Amino acid sequence: MRDNNPDSPQGTAIVASSVVSSMPGSVSHEDAHDAYGFREACRHGDIWTYLSFVVLGLGNVMRGQIVKGLCWLLVEAAFIAFMIVGGVPSIVGLWHLDTGGKLVNVIQDGFSVATTTAPSYVMLLYGMASLFIVVMFVAFWWFAVRSAYRAQVLAKRNGTAPSIVEDLRDLTDRKAQNSLMSLPVLGILVFTVMPLVYMISMAFTGYGPNGNPNYVSTFGWVGLRNFKTLFSNQSGLSVNLHLFIQVAIWTLVWAFFATFLNYFLGMFIAMLINRPGIRFKGFWRSVFAMSIAVPQFVSLLVMNLMLGQSGIVNNLLMNAHWISSPLPFWSNPMWARITVIVINLWIGIPFTIMQVTGILQNIPAELYEAARVDGANAWQLFRSVTMPYMFFVMTPYLITTFVGNVNNFNVIYLLTGGGPTPTGQSAGATDLLITWIYSLSIDKGNYSMASVIGIFTFIVLAVISLVTYRSSASYKNEGGFQ
Repeated sequence: MRDNNPDSPQGTAIVASSVVSSMPGSVSHEDAHDAYGFREACRHGDIWTYLSFVVLGLGNVMRGQIVKGLCWLLVEAAFIAFMIVGGVPSIVGLWHLDTGGKLVNVIQDGFSVATTTAPSYVMLLYGMASLFIVVMFVAFWWFAVRSAYRAQVLAKRNGTAPSIVEDLRDLTDRKAQNSLMSLPVLGILVFTVMPLVYMISMAFTGYGPNGNPNYVSTFGWVGLRNFKTLFSNQSGLSVNLHLFIQVAIWTLVWAFFATFLNYFLGMFIAMLINRPGIRFKGFWRSVFAMSIAVPQFVSLLVMNLMLGQSGIVNNLLMNAHWISSPLPFWSNPMWARITVIVINLWIGIPFTIMQVTGILQNIPAELYEAARVDGANAWQLFRSVTMPYMFFVMTPYLITTFVGNVNNFNVIYLLTGGGPTPTGQSAGATDLLITWIYSLSIDKGNYSMASVIGIFTFIVLAVISLVTYRSSASYKNEGGFQ
């Protein structure tokens, strides 16, 4: 039975709920969920709300929200104009990609003039961008219909719909989080999601090397042909399953060592500096911080020259008669792989030291005191207190670092360029998936196969990141370290 006694907790909640729901402009618990939802608009909308499905903002205008209604209508008019001028032709062009980029000889006044239509990749870009705008407008239309129905409900409840001043006040107060998140979300959609969709669509085309001089970047849709090529073991292909597995395995090996060697060695050095008996702590931390200030590409290019066949390292070793011939830092595949991992340690450890130092200084002292009371030695303190706390705090950082190392273009490209010797027709011994994608697209023009590899790279990294993070203590125990 319901307790209507106002002195009881349940009765107090009921009274408070009824008072809040009776306030002008207030929204009840049910309203907060779907009172102004799209389904409610379809079921209970009046004539002006239904007309707002076609003419955006009409319901708002008819209820006194002139400025808001005109804004909705202006966006709809701009969308219609865009679709007439360029949107529809661009979308239709997606079905005719293979007609783009053709060089055509036109005779004008007795002279042969070469003209060209838009290349296929431009047609693909415009078409996908137009579809993206259509999707964005559908979302906008959904919000506009909800706004019209909201104006209907509030006008019926309060006598008038909220004014533009009240709406603006609402956007900076109760819905301030929506206002602040709108620009970042829009940026992600435009600069992350849209390029990703364009790359994915390119994987289903034949955008690759074309030796026909009568065509300029002309290609069409090929379905799943590129995926079949990637998973084939046919020899002689620039990309096949055997080569993909080799590059993927090396990429994961590189990312593992580049992440965890940097982490553990950086943590070891940070713990040494943080020990009570170490003097000049600020000096040692400043030394490592200075190495971060040097632009990475400068350090990598200098390292490339120093370790070359005629570089200073080989010259010093040969002059000291320690070696009789130059060490193959960049010419031997195994040497090259080990060298890039070691150089990455020199580059990455200072970042880890800076990260770990702040965390070490914030580990609760009572955790160490309790462990010492129980008789724990130095190793047990590290294993049972320091490491669990570090992993609890830094698991998201380790995940992002691992993903960043999989996509670490600078170190590999600037040191080895993917060499030294080709692993296959299109990849080198130290090529990561990201440098292989770059080589396939920029150097060899095989954009379609580069897109296929990019899709699988994205899927693998997304799965690894989500599974690892959701399995970590950082996710399961958000309330704090236990």
